Amino acid sequence: MKQNRIFAFLTALALGAALTGCGNTSASNVSSSTDGKKIIKIAYLPITHALPVFEAAEELKASDDALQVELVKYGSWPELLDALNTGRVDGASVLIELAMKSRQEGIGIKAVALGHKDGNVIVTNDSVQNAEDLKGKTFAIPHRQSSHNILLNDALAQAGLTVDDVNVTELSPPEMPSALASGQIDGYCVAEPFGAKAVTLNAGHVLYSSEELWPDSLCCGLVLTDDFIENRSEDASYFVQSYKEAGKNLTPAKAKEIALEYLQQDDAVLDLSLKWIRYDDLEITADTYQVLFDKVKEYGLSDNPPTYEEFVKNDF
Repeated sequence: MKQNRIFAFLTALALGAALTGCGNTSASNVSSSTDGKKIIKIAYLPITHALPVFEAAEELKASDDALQVELVKYGSWPELLDALNTGRVDGASVLIELAMKSRQEGIGIKAVALGHKDGNVIVTNDSVQNAEDLKGKTFAIPHRQSSHNILLNDALAQAGLTVDDVNVTELSPPEMPSALASGQIDGYCVAEPFGAKAVTLNAGHVLYSSEELWPDSLCCGLVLTDDFIENRSEDASYFVQSYKEAGKNLTPAKAKEIALEYLQQDDAVLDLSLKWIRYDDLEITADTYQVLFDKVKEYGLSDNPPTYEEFVKNDF
């Protein structure tokens, strides 16, 4: 019995040492200087919603500023979220509901800006011509914790339906256009440019735009870790200001140029996609966040989402 207690003690001690060594590792604790430049690591998925991050990185790279952005590309939201939640990056362009859930679970992150405004569509095949037609259909979203899920709920509510009336499935954004074209699904809502891709392929049509269902909807946001904000406060403030300014600089021509470089999509897809989205005002206001907060609770995404004061930092 004594040997068992000793073994248990040593095991706990070793585990504690391992957790201490690994759990506190974060991007902002790692050397942040490359060729004399300070680095901020930002995670992203290749979607139009991340264009302000790309533009901010390009503008800082072209300047003499000491702060530079290292863009870290991921292929799925779970992969990106794991990097963000474990501190391997300083921040991310991410679905705001996913970030809210992480904050609710005790992860130290703050939302500091929007990723975009508008820019989401519900795309369906020809069997779906109105919200009532969604009953019994198979509909794809990228993640349960997403504005795309909320928009689906909003559309169904207009027809007196709920998600229980639809077969909801989760797919990665690039899979959705082909899944619609093949008949695997009847509709979807996802980050651009994947809605536009189905339309340009004549595989589907726009049933609703996000502004029709939820004016000034929040979708993707820029978040930074508390560790980065606290330990590199001047860099955090400068980056957020640069990011918001980059959004204002994304004229249609500039947005197209950046999208062609980072997203590798056809001209026709990007031309249509960029008609639906804007980046000129990326502030997260208390009023717009409260609408999101209420919808997250109403549609069962979370029973206890973080409040504006707990989650949003808007004073850079």
